[in-house]
Amino acid sequence: MVPFSILDLSPVTEGGTVAQSLENSRRLAREAEAHGYKRFWLAEHHGMLGIASAATSLVIQHVAAGTQKIRVGSGGIMLPNHSPLVIAEQFGTLAALFPDRIDLGLGRAPGTDMRTAQAMRRNLDSAANNFPQDVVELMQLMGPTSPQQQVIAIPGAGTNVPVWLLGSSHYSAHLAGMLGLPFAFASHFAPDMLLTALEIYRERFEPSQYLDKPHAMVGVMGAAADTDAEADYLFTSMQQSFVRLRRGTPGAFPAPVTDMEPHWSDGERINVEHTLQYAVVGGPDKIKRRIADFLSITKADELIVSMPIYDMDARLKSVRLFAEAQQGLALAA
Repeated sequence: MVPFSILDLSPVTEGGTVAQSLENSRRLAREAEAHGYKRFWLAEHHGMLGIASAATSLVIQHVAAGTQKIRVGSGGIMLPNHSPLVIAEQFGTLAALFPDRIDLGLGRAPGTDMRTAQAMRRNLDSAANNFPQDVVELMQLMGPTSPQQQVIAIPGAGTNVPVWLLGSSHYSAHLAGMLGLPFAFASHFAPDMLLTALEIYRERFEPSQYLDKPHAMVGVMGAAADTDAEADYLFTSMQQSFVRLRRGTPGAFPAPVTDMEPHWSDGERINVEHTLQYAVVGGPDKIKRRIADFLSITKADELIVSMPIYDMDARLKSVRLFAEAQQGLALAA
């Protein structure tokens, strides 16, 4: 049975607060844990009114403290925004608080606009160019120490927190294969290079102390409900959000609408539908078919689902329906 996981951005809904969003992330993780999901990951984004997970390690601590066994981690930490030592200390602390439950997914993008990235990174070019070296340095800081080592992460050293590389292009596929690390592809918002990136990763994979064979996770947007029509309605929140992002006017996560036509042009509709082409939206039968088709073409080892749904009760129900679809697929296999 292919494990299912959740990717969450702690969405701040229209009329909601950051505090409510963070508590909703904890509630969502508890629901995922109760229904057998393997991981609950949180993403680093900055300067976005609709996302509350900017201080990702703090939100991971909040979620992990409210759950018992589900793995909690980053999907991902945007490493060029930080020094490897700081991340080693943060995730070493999390590993001490929640043993064998913490994952560290790493990305290379800024997770924000260029002006905000400049405020964090100061030197954008060198930060991005140093990504491979920073990944290696970070893993060394979380590994065993040596007598000659001059810089030690405390906490961090010896924790060996599992590191994943995240990507939306071929770059991280090459690097994950070369380093022998698990790889997660962001097909939930960057579908075009999905299959070629997976092919590159598997072909270039070198067994390592971390992993003896390739392990690929793929992402999808998801909204499940009792009927296809209801799921389509719930998913209009995500469609509106993407349109606003493309227009350069992002805001709080919007309520769903009964008709998207007034909210996008034909060109915007085509763009959003292309970007979200792998989205799994529908009632129980439809989502099961969509998941089966997606896993068939990707041969993924894990599936991670982002459920951008405005109403919290509907979001929790979607978690349950995806879990039921997973069980149904396992029984049919």
